[in-house]
Amino acid sequence: MADSAEPRPADVGRVAAGVIDSGRGVPVVDPPTPDGVPSAPKRKRDLRAVWLIAPTMVILAVVIVYPVLQAIYLSFQKNKGVDPDTGRFVEGGFAGFDHYLMWLTGNCGSGAGTCPPGTLGSDFWPSVGVTFFFAVVTVSIEVLLGLWMATIMGRNFFGRSLLRASVLIPWAIPTAVTAKLWFFIFAENGVANSLLGTSIAWTTDPWASRFAVIVADVWKTTPFMALLILAGLQMIPQDVYEAARVDGATAWQRFKSITLPLVKPALMVAVLFRTLDVLRMYDLPAILAGTSGGTPTTTWSILAIADIRQGNLQSASALSTLIFLAIFAVAYIMVKFLGANAVRTQDEQRKGAKS
Repeated sequence: MADSAEPRPADVGRVAAGVIDSGRGVPVVDPPTPDGVPSAPKRKRDLRAVWLIAPTMVILAVVIVYPVLQAIYLSFQKNKGVDPDTGRFVEGGFAGFDHYLMWLTGNCGSGAGTCPPGTLGSDFWPSVGVTFFFAVVTVSIEVLLGLWMATIMGRNFFGRSLLRASVLIPWAIPTAVTAKLWFFIFAENGVANSLLGTSIAWTTDPWASRFAVIVADVWKTTPFMALLILAGLQMIPQDVYEAARVDGATAWQRFKSITLPLVKPALMVAVLFRTLDVLRMYDLPAILAGTSGGTPTTTWSILAIADIRQGNLQSASALSTLIFLAIFAVAYIMVKFLGANAVRTQDEQRKGAKS
């Protein structure tokens, strides 16, 4: 019979794990808390994740956070100019909300609506209307065309890979090159007027120039929309469609009851990305119709750059801050209320499937 004083193998392991006391062979119990419940063992916090993420966070702070804070600071400073009282050139000084009032109310020093026509201050609200007009029209067209293209590319047929590669070509072309290409197409003696037999001023007429921007933007970015929607279509099990066919569902019923609900996460993310992209659009309308603030295609990004070119960095910073807040509000509304959150929507779908 083994000596009872010798430790058992199981006890050796428990001693090594700190479960029992090596001297007395009794379980180790943490000192009780004031309410009599033994306290949980303290564990050393693992900071490796923090050290791995810290460099990225520092880079993001330098590249993103600092410029935003600097723009907000400059928006409350005065523009460089000549002091009317002394006739001397002055720089800086606290301006309060003067720049914001100029953009929002057209206050150029003598009250709301006093900015003369043709000045940048009077072009703010027209540029807001043009920007959201482009966003609504282009995104709506791209959703319809992208969903149609994704549905076709998702089928099995000979040459499908070649079709997918060909569709992505417009998206792969740089925006500046695309804009210059369509500029030549919509020129006075360009391809468009030659084919249509017209003499439309595509780059100066108010509605013709907007139509030109919409056509060029839809041609370039619809493949991006189709690519995101196609990724969502690939996630839908084919067994669902087979079961619907067995039950006698028509093609429209399958599209309405299966495709649209299941592709909604990818579709809403695509709409979110494209909406935010259009709201900051600059190069396409700038190359097609010009960069001055008075063109029919002037977006608020073009207006901000035009103000910077006039040397008004402070008022341009105020306009950039307003643009940032507006885009943030649009993104928040789309994510919070319109379901443009792929992770949350997919989680809800999985929970619904389990129930």
